[in-house]
Amino acid sequence: MNLLFSSAGMGCGLIKCFKKALSGKGFIHAGDSYAKSPAFQFADADILLPPIHDERYIPFLLDYCSTNHIDAVIPFYDADLMVLAPNKHLFKEIGAKVVVSSSEVVSLCSDKWKTYNFCLENNIATPKTYLSLDEALSALGDREISYPLIIKPRWGTGSVSVYEAEDESELRVLFQKTKKNIMSSSLKYETVKENDKIVLIQEKLAYQEYGMDVINDLDGNYCNTIAKIKYSMRSGTTECAETVDDIQLKTLGCLLSCKLRHIANLDVDLFMREDKPCLLEMNPRFGGGYSFSHMAGIDLPRLLIKWLSGEPVAEEELKEKCSIRAHKYMDIVQI
Repeated sequence: MNLLFSSAGMGCGLIKCFKKALSGKGFIHAGDSYAKSPAFQFADADILLPPIHDERYIPFLLDYCSTNHIDAVIPFYDADLMVLAPNKHLFKEIGAKVVVSSSEVVSLCSDKWKTYNFCLENNIATPKTYLSLDEALSALGDREISYPLIIKPRWGTGSVSVYEAEDESELRVLFQKTKKNIMSSSLKYETVKENDKIVLIQEKLAYQEYGMDVINDLDGNYCNTIAKIKYSMRSGTTECAETVDDIQLKTLGCLLSCKLRHIANLDVDLFMREDKPCLLEMNPRFGGGYSFSHMAGIDLPRLLIKWLSGEPVAEEELKEKCSIRAHKYMDIVQI
């Protein structure tokens, strides 16, 4: 089996997991637009890709997949999902499966305003969120919310351009600063149709943070929810966590799976507010918290390879171990 990881970046750990799962019965290709991508050092072949939003990106990938008999394309980066999802049919025509959810699911998760409204429509608790400065100021005046408030891009990744405002003067300045940062970064590509509505203002939740990996098969059928309590974060990524058995989180994961019918992993960030889950964000991809699920016995790379090959998956392969606590550490590789 030939696998291509697009936007491979620093996904060294994931590539090593896939390589182990292949057990020598496959070839791993790593692609990235950054020539010094550390992931290149762990793949069998590396390829320098055009930038994701370049008009040559999809044609280049299609040609590469056809020439190298790629069986599946697996992206690691949010922006890649939005470009690949609407073009899945083109890859299918040449025999390559793009492991990405539908355009509708990718759009709903990428656009945090859509995520907020999805939660409201499905009675899922979520932080109060506003799409304009005036709306937020009005809500403050009506005491619907209070400081501190979170200011962040409507479309974003990690903790890029996320700020915390303690009062109105900071709110006004940071709102404009976030907008300026968006328009001077790659995030601008997602804002073309919503130039005046690209920044969100959200109530800050000072509660215990949790994460979930909601696993579906390649047909969007629910398999399991792996819940984790987060002990520490770094740059928007989980640094230390422990798997937990929580019926409320499992129930929420099942609900999200049935509503979205996403493909493979749905990375979910949430808080426990007064002992009830409050959803913050969703990402339909491998997230920073997946490694904790992997350590707890959920080998999603192996599962994906089996699903792609049409092999059966045993029930025990979908069961995680609880109370597994782990901590990430930084490593270095020569390039």
